[in-house]
Amino acid sequence: MKKSILIASFICVAIGCHPLQQNQPGRLRIAVTSSTFDSGLLDRLIPLFEKQHEIQVDTIVAGSGKALKLGEQGNVDLVWVHSRTAEDKFMAAGDGIRREDVMYNSFEILGPASDPAGVRGGRAAEALQAISRGQHWFLSRGDQSGTHQRELSLWKTVGEPPHWKQYIESNQGMGPTLVMADQKEAYVLADRGTYLKFKDKIELVSLVQSPEELANPYGILVVNPAKHPAIKDAFAQAFVDFLISPATQRLIREFKIAGEQLFYPLHLAATE
Repeated sequence: MKKSILIASFICVAIGCHPLQQNQPGRLRIAVTSSTFDSGLLDRLIPLFEKQHEIQVDTIVAGSGKALKLGEQGNVDLVWVHSRTAEDKFMAAGDGIRREDVMYNSFEILGPASDPAGVRGGRAAEALQAISRGQHWFLSRGDQSGTHQRELSLWKTVGEPPHWKQYIESNQGMGPTLVMADQKEAYVLADRGTYLKFKDKIELVSLVQSPEELANPYGILVVNPAKHPAIKDAFAQAFVDFLISPATQRLIREFKIAGEQLFYPLHLAATE
């Protein structure tokens, strides 16, 4: 199994290759968020799907906004994101024909262990107010990703637009943003999965965990083949079925870093 990674405006990962039926040439293309990609979960799941269906899967890594745009343009067959409002708009516009919940984790506010804004253990809204009023360093993704959209919605909730000198945007994925925030000793909103993946590489610590405010569900959407005839609808539908199947949902539940679960499946009974 060969794996190649191309980094440009997006990252394309190709894993494995098998001949396809003559009426289904090429590859299945999935636009996926950096938080899902950076976790390493795809390295566990995609080879299994490729083996079962004899098709090569390419993953294009982008924030949720860019990923949905790729779907809207017909440049991918599937979009795997975490921005429910934008996902609903995508479906309402007829750009997708199927959407399924896949899994969830949560967002957290990270910051330096010294916690100059004094937000440790509080609620997300109160933490952002304290960071804003103290004009402490805060690093935003600024890339219209699901994480960035959630951050903006939180600022809207607290009624304090982030317009101070120490508020900066990385315009990068979650991993690079965490590294930049660490260098700046800045506060940052991050998903739990990526934080766990980078925990040993940075000194930032988790200061605010508020699951009721910061739930982070992921959905997968099939792009509409009626708008884009090149869409591989049959394989896209098969991938969604694979992803929400009990066997794959158990693999998602069992996927851990340093003994800690990263994602919680949404298609398994609580008692299973």
